[in-house]
Amino acid sequence: MNKKEYIEDICLKAKRASRIIALLSTKQRNEILLSIAGKIIEKADYIIGENHRDISFAKENGVTDAFLDRLRLTHNRLDGMAKSIEEIVMLDDPIGKIESQWVRPSGIRVGQMRSPLGVVAVIFESRPNVTTDIAALTIKSGNASILRGGRESINSNMALYSVIREALSDSGYPDDAVTLLSKSDHELVSILLKMNQYIDIVIPRGGEGLIKMVTQESTIPLIKHDKGVCHTFIDKSAEEEMSINIAVNAKVQRPGVCNAMETLMIHKDFSNKESLINALIEKDVEIRGCKKTLEIMKDRIKIASEGDWDAEYLDLILSVKIVDSIDEAIDHISQHGSGHSEAIVTSDYNMAERFLREVDSSAVFVNASTRFHDGGEFGLGAEVGISTQKLHARGTMGIEGLTCLKYIIYGSGQVRS
Repeated sequence: MNKKEYIEDICLKAKRASRIIALLSTKQRNEILLSIAGKIIEKADYIIGENHRDISFAKENGVTDAFLDRLRLTHNRLDGMAKSIEEIVMLDDPIGKIESQWVRPSGIRVGQMRSPLGVVAVIFESRPNVTTDIAALTIKSGNASILRGGRESINSNMALYSVIREALSDSGYPDDAVTLLSKSDHELVSILLKMNQYIDIVIPRGGEGLIKMVTQESTIPLIKHDKGVCHTFIDKSAEEEMSINIAVNAKVQRPGVCNAMETLMIHKDFSNKESLINALIEKDVEIRGCKKTLEIMKDRIKIASEGDWDAEYLDLILSVKIVDSIDEAIDHISQHGSGHSEAIVTSDYNMAERFLREVDSSAVFVNASTRFHDGGEFGLGAEVGISTQKLHARGTMGIEGLTCLKYIIYGSGQVRS
């Protein structure tokens, strides 16, 4: 079997499985998910052992601490992954939901019903929890999925995949409902991205290079997650303690994820600029500031280059800019943001409302950390990705983002004259 035949066989089986999964009852799909959650806990030692193989290989290749953090699995993280699946079980089933209905003068009754997308292909990097998140969300929403993780997490992904397949098989349903490509050959991805007759949507999750490659090569519609150049603006009316807590959390809590803050903007009249910057430096954050920032504490800050304003560091590095007004802050976001997540810290209601209305991103926060842009934190259980585009889905995507609307029409013999 050549490479094209290998991929086509996977896609054909996934398409067949998608029809079966779509027709399962809510109870049946939930039983599969509960089985997956239980097996993650049951086989935690095995999964962590396989993850250690990936960690060792990554360390040999000199990756960053932030990269290792994205890759690492622990008992606590596996518990969190299982809990996330259990939360998905508790969500309302979107399949078959009637969104709206109306009667026309002809007597026909027109409605819109939610239905699965079909086969969802997800191409991702480094974070093995994506394997279980996608599997759970696609099963719950009546879809089949084809997954391709990065080679850096291949052992972790395969371990999690074996748990998913076992749960599907034990439940008596097609294990082709979830497929993970076990080969890291790039040519296989190129072939996969041309399988329009089988795959309904492609979702890339990863760095800028991956997103660009998938966008250029795919002939299948895609929902893309652009890089996360997330901003926090500290307004002049902001409270000192709140500002520090939010900024430190947004940058430091997990710097290697897409919703971490990459640029901090501070109003020139905010009176606690130095304490705010000091709080970040004390957490080992490297500050790259504008000229006005350097004037505050020159000896501990590097000058920012023009490229820093567009950088997704995914590390303990932060660009800092002093701005004259909220207008300048919004203009900066418009020019350099990626449409992911932006936050304002303010005590001024009017400034908060302006920021919410005028900032064009998939999630805009008032007095909260950008780290909350997450499926679990939004009550979606998990996320298939965070869409920074505007068609079909925008922002964190849960099970509803994996469905579409179709028109349903009831008549009583009407014909059009």
